[in-house]
Amino acid sequence: MLEIFVGRQPIYNRQLKVVGYELLFRSYEADYAEFEDGDRATSQVILNTFTEIGVERLVGHGLAFINLTRNFILGKYPPPLAKHRVVLEILENTPVDQELITALRLLSARGYQIALDDVVDPHDVAPLLDIANFVKLDLVAVERARLEEHVATLRQHNVKLLAEKVETQDLFGLCRDLGFDYFQGFFLCRPNVVRGHRMPAVRLAIMRLLAKLQVPDIEFGKLEEIVRQDVSLSYKLLRLINSAFYARPTEIKSIRQALTLLGIRQLQAWLTLLVLSRIEDKPHELFTTAMVRAKMCELLTVALKGHSGETGFMIGLFSVLDALLDLSLEEVLTWLPLAEEVTCALLHYEGVLGAILRCVLAYERGDWEAACCPGLEPKAICGAYLESLDWASEVNSLLES
Repeated sequence: MLEIFVGRQPIYNRQLKVVGYELLFRSYEADYAEFEDGDRATSQVILNTFTEIGVERLVGHGLAFINLTRNFILGKYPPPLAKHRVVLEILENTPVDQELITALRLLSARGYQIALDDVVDPHDVAPLLDIANFVKLDLVAVERARLEEHVATLRQHNVKLLAEKVETQDLFGLCRDLGFDYFQGFFLCRPNVVRGHRMPAVRLAIMRLLAKLQVPDIEFGKLEEIVRQDVSLSYKLLRLINSAFYARPTEIKSIRQALTLLGIRQLQAWLTLLVLSRIEDKPHELFTTAMVRAKMCELLTVALKGHSGETGFMIGLFSVLDALLDLSLEEVLTWLPLAEEVTCALLHYEGVLGAILRCVLAYERGDWEAACCPGLEPKAICGAYLESLDWASEVNSLLES
C-alpha cells in the first residue's frame, strides 16, 4: 500500500475565520514523474481523506481543497467525493483544451466547485474563468505592479479570489484592500510588530504571568499560589484535569490535588497553554496552530527519548509567541527565564529540540523533504501530526464549552 504524508494549510475569509483547508499529500517514496503515478497518488489522497483518516478529522466543518490530475478531471477515474465538502483544484500545469473544458463543465453541472490553482496571469486560464468558482493567485510569481490589473480582470467573472502564498502581514493587508475574498499562507504565524508603542496591558500581564510560570525549579507552593490568585485560571485548569484526558475515578477539587497528581512540569505546560488562550485579538486558528505544534513536538520528543515531553511541548507552544504577542521571538524570550538549550532551539533550531521544531514547522508548510527527524520514520511523524490534530480539537472543545 502506498503510504503518504498528510498535512493541511488553512484558508481564511476576510474576517480571518477558517473556511477550509488545502490538503497536502506526498508519498513516502521518491517523487514520481510518470503520469500514471500522479493518478495513483491522487486516488490515495481521496481514499485516505474520506475512508482512512476521515474528512472531518482534517477539515472539521470546512471545505477540503484537493488537487486532481487530468485523468480524474476527464472522468477516467470519477472522483467519489461528497460535493458539498470538496473543492476540486486544477493544477497550473494542466493543459487547457476543449476536452478539459467539457469535463470541467460537466463536473460543475454535477455540483462540484472548481478552483484554478497557482494562477499567475488570468489570460492563461481565460477559457476556464466562466466555469471556476475560485481563482488562486500565486503571489510569489505574480508581478506586484500587475496585481491590481489581474484583480480587475478577474472581477469581470463570477469567481471568488483567493490570495495564495501570503507570506507577510503587509501583503495580507494589500490583498484585503484589493478585495480578495480568501487568503492562504503563513502570514498568521509572523508578528505584526508596531514599533514605538507600549505593550497593551493585557499582553503585558500575560508576559509577566508566563515569566512566573517558567522559573526554573519553581517550588510547589509558589506554583500553587500563582494559580490560586487567578480564579479563571483555577477553574479552567480543574475542568481540564477532570476531563476525559485523564479519566480520573474521582473528581479533583483543589489545585494542591492537581499538583500532586500531575507534577510541576506537566502542570506548567497546561497553565502556559491556558494563559496563551486568553489572547483574544488574534485569529483562533493561530492558537490552534500553537497547540498542534506543541503536541507534535511533545510526541516527537518522547519518541526520541532525549528530553521530557513537557520540554518538547513548550518548544512548540513558544514557537508562536512572536505572532501572538506581536514582538520578535528574540524580544519575547528576553522576558522568559528559559534554559539555554530551549532558547537555542527556538531561535536557531540547535540541538535535538531544534531538529524536532524544524521538522514540525516543515511539516506544517508541506515541505516534505525537510519534514524529517533523525531516528524517526516518516510514518511516525505523520502519525504524530494526526494525533496532534485530534488533541487540539479536543482541547478547543473543552476551552470553548
